[in-house]
Order: sequence, then structure tokens, then C-alpha cells
Amino acid sequence: MPDGAFARPVTVNMLIDGALVPGAARMEVINPATTEVIGTAPRCTQAELSQVMQAARAAYPGWAALDIEERRAAVSQIKPAIEAHADEIAAIQTAEQGKTLTAARGELASLTRFLARQATLELPIVVNEDTPERISTTYRVPLGVVAAISPWNFPVLLAWWKIVPALLAGNTVVLKPAPQTPLAALRIAELVAKLFPAGVLQVISGGDELGPWLTAHPEVDKISFTGSTATGRKVMEGAGASLKRLTLELGGNDPALVFDDVDPVAAATKVFWAAFANAGQICIASKRIYVQRAIYPAFRDALIAVAQQVKVGNGAEPDTMVGPIQNRTQFDRVTELLADCRSNGYDFAFQGAAPQGPGFFVPVTIIDNPPDSARIVREEQFGPVLPLMVFDTEDEVIARANDTEYGLAATIWTEDMERAARVSRRLEAGTVWINEAIYLSPDAAFGGRKQSGLGAEHGDDAILSVTEPQTVVMRRA
Repeated sequence: MPDGAFARPVTVNMLIDGALVPGAARMEVINPATTEVIGTAPRCTQAELSQVMQAARAAYPGWAALDIEERRAAVSQIKPAIEAHADEIAAIQTAEQGKTLTAARGELASLTRFLARQATLELPIVVNEDTPERISTTYRVPLGVVAAISPWNFPVLLAWWKIVPALLAGNTVVLKPAPQTPLAALRIAELVAKLFPAGVLQVISGGDELGPWLTAHPEVDKISFTGSTATGRKVMEGAGASLKRLTLELGGNDPALVFDDVDPVAAATKVFWAAFANAGQICIASKRIYVQRAIYPAFRDALIAVAQQVKVGNGAEPDTMVGPIQNRTQFDRVTELLADCRSNGYDFAFQGAAPQGPGFFVPVTIIDNPPDSARIVREEQFGPVLPLMVFDTEDEVIARANDTEYGLAATIWTEDMERAARVSRRLEAGTVWINEAIYLSPDAAFGGRKQSGLGAEHGDDAILSVTEPQTVVMRRA
């Protein structure tokens, strides 16, 4: 399939109880670079959701009863199914999300790396006591029905890395992708539909009403949600009535601390892409940059030099480096933050060009040393607008970096490894990178502090988060 090519329009179905279902209603999906309709997806009704949940509950006992190696054999086939259709899926992602084809392929490569590792996870067994009187053993047992809810910024990666640990542990899974970007997730569902017994894995799509229906449904035992902090609070409220288990990976306003012992030109290139990759629409992107005073001018000039070389445009065009904002609501929010910067008289160190006409394009923008009270500093922008601030001392920048309700990730740029270790331990963030950014490993726990989330994914937490401990105590005769 040629670059950027796929069958137009994309028409996908839900996977419900082992069957591909077009749904009683449909909804349009648009390309954020052109605002054209590129396909349709089902709009799940409450009646269809009831069928989904009944099927998930009915399939659970049989799936949980299988030996883990039987479940492993099934989940291990997801990776090759995706790899065999990688060009098609990447093109769909670019069309519905807006990211470049290079970024879409990179997302799929990251996903297959995670899937390969997740398929090797084991359920731990701990012997607590083994004496002549008794043996006490703690097992990890599945929760039941897991609802996985994913956002629109990484519509494949963040959806499908929730699935394998949950299935491997013996749960049944219902995946709901974001209403703005359902096509790639549903297309993969079609590709893997025959790998599992009916009801074990189901993928549904719908409008804004579907999320609350799903999170409040009495058949759901666990919710794994990735999205905004505001929506995460609503998910938590909906789960509270029945004490559903939760993993919440929420927003972040992630600081980057650039100390004056680094090469400002080399560091600027790395920090630029830590901030502006995927048009800044990454929960762990660097969103506030603090630069020590001695190198601030040089770093700012180097950052501007990188920005001047960046083309904003349609992700399907080969020379595009930064695509559009994914949807109108987020576009309006980022535009509002830019207007706030102008109305308050903040200095614009740089503002690039963006295509005119249709499409949710925001130019790459750097705000020069706004006050800490500025909205562009206090709020998560989730777009290609970056505040750059000056600092003097280590204690000062740590206090400023921690002065937020968020605590997802942070980065430190320094040649002094003792300082890096010292500062990292004082930052209130779930993940801290030193001299790199946005690197996630399937072997390392990933989660947020404060209002950036609850629980963790990946590493041992990937399977612990979708199971509960069961201790069996046997009195010996």
C-alpha cells in the first residue's frame, strides 16, 4: 500500500461477542488536517452495550479457567496481526489523528515492542509460610471484566497496551477508543477478531455518552482510563458506587530543568522535540521549560533556530514535521491560551507559520519568560505553544517545578550526574528522565503523582493492576 493510502471512506465495525457488528447508528470521523469526513464508525447504543457486557461476563469464567499458557498463545498473535497491516493502520492513524506518517509508524513500532514484552508476563505466586503446621500461598487472580478507555492523541498505542496484560491474567476486556479516533482501533479489532473466544475481547465505539455508560455499568469490575484529569475525576465518580478498581493515567504539566553546564545548542534540539512532538499532544511532553540564567539567551536562540526549520502541515505530506491539533475543542482551547498570552502582553520569542483554511493548525510558538502565574505556565496546553522561563538556583527551580497540581513526568538536562540524582529525587513526578525524554519501557512502572493519576501500568504493575491477591492457607494434617 503506498504511503498515506487507504480505502476511502474507512468503514469499520465493532467487535461484539465474536461478531463484527456495524451498529444500529453510525458517526462520522474527520481528518483534522482537512476537516473532511474520512470514514464512519458505529455509535454504540445502550442496548448494544448491554449485549457487550453480558457477553463479557458470560465469557469470563471459561477464559479465566484456562491455563495461562493457553491465554499467552492467543495474545501473542496480536503483534503479528498488527505488523502484517502496519502500513494500512499507520495511514488510518494519520488521517484520523493528524500525526505524520513517520510518527504513526513509530507509534506502531512502539506498540509491537510493548506487546512482545507483555506477552511474556507471569502471574506471581508467593509462598508466605511453609511449616509442618500449614502452608500459606498468595496467588494473583483476575478481576473479571476490564473496561479499557483510551484517548485521541495515541489511538493505537494507548488503547492496545492495556489489553494484553488484562487478557493474559484471565480477564475479559471491553475497549472503547476516543470518539474522535476510533478507526484504527476498530480496524485492529477486525484483524484479531478470530483469535479469542466470543466475548473475551470486544471493541466498541460511540459518542461522548458511551464513556459514562461504560464506567457506571454494573458488570465492569476494573476501569483502565487514559485521558484528561477533568475526565478522570468523572470516571472516578462513576466507579465509586460499586467500588470498581481503577487505573488512571491523567494529565501532566511536565517541567524540563535545563542547567547551565549543558551545551545549549545540543540541548535545545532535544528539548524542542520533547515539547513539540505530536504537536505537543503527549501527556508526558515537556510543557514548561526552565533554563538557568547563564545560558538562557543562547538556549532560547537555539530553540528558535530549530523552530524555524519546522513545517506545520498535513501529516500525510512527507515534509510535514508537526501536524494539526486533533479536534476542534482542543484547537479552540490552545487558541484561547495564545489569546491570553497576547492580552497579557507576554513576549512571543517565536511564532511560526501554519496552513490557512480548513484544518486545526496552530503555529509552533515560544513564549519568552512569562510569569509563573500565567495560564500558559499553570495549565496543560496540550498543543504546540511552549513557555520558556529563566531560573537562578537549584532550590528555586525545584520549588517552581513542583508548584502544580500535576505530577506525571519531568526531565533534567545537566552534565552533573550527582546533581541530576539529587534533583530527581526531589521532583514530584512519577517518571523523571535525565538527558532524554519521552522514553517508556515495558519493563518500568509508569504512573502519575498528585492529580496526574492513580495506579501504574507496565513492568510488574501491568499484570498486578488487573489482578487481586488471593491468599490460600492450608492447615496440614
